[in-house]
Amino acid sequence: MTQTIAPRVRTLVLLLLAAACALLAAAGPASAHAALTGSDPQQGAVVDKAPAQVSLTFSESVSMDDDSLRILDPKGKRVDEGRPSGTGGTTYTVKLHAGLPDGTYTVTYQVVSADSHPVAGAYTFSIGAPSETSVSVYSTDAGGGAVGWLYGLGRYVSYAGFTVLVGGAVFVLACWPRGSGVRPVQRLVVSGWLALTAATLLLLLLRGSYTSSGKLGDVFDLSLLGEVLQTKPGAALVSRLLLLAAAALFVAVLFGAYEKREDEEKRDLTFGLGVGGTVVAAGLAATWAMSEHASVGLQAGIAMPVDVVHLLAVAAWIGGLTSLLVALYRAPAETPVSALAVRRFSRVAFGSVVALVVTGTYQSWRQLGSWTAFTDTRYGQLLLVKIALVAVLVGIAYLSRRWTARLTEAAPAVVRQREGTTEEEGVGAAVGSKAGKTEKAGTSKKAGTPKKAEASGAASGAAKATSTGAGSGESADTGSGKAAAAVTGSGDSRRAAQLARQRAAVDAARRKRQRDADPQRFGLRRSVLAEAGVAVVLLAVTTVLTQTEPGRTEEEAKAANPSSAAATSPASGAVTLDMPFDTGGQNGKGVVRVELDPARVGANDLHLYVERPNGDAFDIPEVKVAFTQKAKDIGPLPVVPDHITTGHWSASGVQIPIAGDWEVAVTVRTSDIDQVTVSKNAQIG
Repeated sequence: MTQTIAPRVRTLVLLLLAAACALLAAAGPASAHAALTGSDPQQGAVVDKAPAQVSLTFSESVSMDDDSLRILDPKGKRVDEGRPSGTGGTTYTVKLHAGLPDGTYTVTYQVVSADSHPVAGAYTFSIGAPSETSVSVYSTDAGGGAVGWLYGLGRYVSYAGFTVLVGGAVFVLACWPRGSGVRPVQRLVVSGWLALTAATLLLLLLRGSYTSSGKLGDVFDLSLLGEVLQTKPGAALVSRLLLLAAAALFVAVLFGAYEKREDEEKRDLTFGLGVGGTVVAAGLAATWAMSEHASVGLQAGIAMPVDVVHLLAVAAWIGGLTSLLVALYRAPAETPVSALAVRRFSRVAFGSVVALVVTGTYQSWRQLGSWTAFTDTRYGQLLLVKIALVAVLVGIAYLSRRWTARLTEAAPAVVRQREGTTEEEGVGAAVGSKAGKTEKAGTSKKAGTPKKAEASGAASGAAKATSTGAGSGESADTGSGKAAAAVTGSGDSRRAAQLARQRAAVDAARRKRQRDADPQRFGLRRSVLAEAGVAVVLLAVTTVLTQTEPGRTEEEAKAANPSSAAATSPASGAVTLDMPFDTGGQNGKGVVRVELDPARVGANDLHLYVERPNGDAFDIPEVKVAFTQKAKDIGPLPVVPDHITTGHWSASGVQIPIAGDWEVAVTVRTSDIDQVTVSKNAQIG
């Protein structure tokens, strides 16, 4: 049965990891976590004279350099003096050159928010009247591209490494002390440490390029690295590396000195390792809490400790679950994970879930602020996905608890005497299996009949002494010594030793098959595997969530600057307006049709057609268009289209500064003295 399960396990794990990577790849660049909540001049504003400076206000403090805030004229030339100055921590200004001509100017900003994420954006304002402009807004790709993808992958690996490292240590110390001597469990925890260390170094190298140029070539720029070390995220990454050095010492003691201690000494050492490990784990969790979402915004003093508890609970649950999965599938037959260990982990997992619910509820309230943010913001939508995954995980965990109860009922713990000390553990290789119990009893009887062992020959005696010495009250070393003595007497010690190893391997494989055939243990393994699979996807969603703008911030930005949301909304389609006109002169009647595409904030294409009442196109001496928004006292913004062909005029790059209800007025002149202005309103943006 084990041979048929293993390929399925590997395939399922690979598919889940692939799904997690695909989710990370689809996440794209990190969203802004500090939103632009105000500006002067405002987005889309038309001012009478050139302002002396431009100021931007963000929802939280940001860090800037000389090129973070740039003002570009219609030709793309910088007209600011650089070196933005900050007032109050959230408002920053940059002075403009004197005597700027009329036209449309572009404001671009690229900063780093207090929670470590790059923030970039742009908007336009006009002096005198809007003009055509063709400005390349972004010359860099901070937070995106290959560097952004690698940074996101590094964050995922660091979370996964922390979870496995901390959760594996909790599982060994609190649930299964014998696991400290199991190689697969040791390799898992050490792999978590290596993954977290490597990911932290990668993030430290990528940080400078991630927040500035977005170029892979700048990853090894020492000047950028020096700047990163002076920032809060850089200090957090360096602190994490120092704590990982302490974690390495903890792991060495856990799988070295601790594993070699006797049971009574282990209990004394467990307390010391538990205290030290908790301090190191909390310190590692704090490197995230002090540099990301929890460190800024509402109630930061409460949010950071809550975030630490949340991360530790995730690690204890998911990391311990991963360790249990490895123990169930890879632990040797001599040291199987016991029902007592599974029962202990069930209690740890339950406590972790309770902590997650409490801390997660607080974090959701803090980051969203309203029920509508669940559906109206990307952060809220991702949070709903995370909640659904946690619910699925809890449901599968409930099934695992049922399998644990059946396993405990089918295989009560036994107490055996070993070298004067009493140790409580599960039945071992044959937990819950009647066939296993019968086989184990038979083996003990054979081990207790030395005459039969001697009569079966030196080789057979060596094998049985090795495999059953512990069951008969003798250690494996003692049994091997007797077998070696018998073999020496026969004169064929090498052959006997080889046969003994083969018999021992066959016996161990047989016991493992008997253990895995137990339906209760098989059901537990299956449910734990399903839990681990969901946990992989949950960790990926959590990583993307930490890179997404909180719903509260997004809604505040929309409320402060509603036109910004319209500016980034998809095209609503062309607007067509038909306006009959009559100038009063000869051939003065007709219809003028105005088409505006895509009818949204920003640049638009305008087409104007003049037709006679019978539908025939005809030319007139002059036609002009003007846009006015009376509610905001903007306009009229004049547009003089170019004549294309008979009855057809057009203009490209028509700038509509803000969304709303606009009056579109068309002046038609059919002769030197005959003209009329007709108008209609249109919803733009």
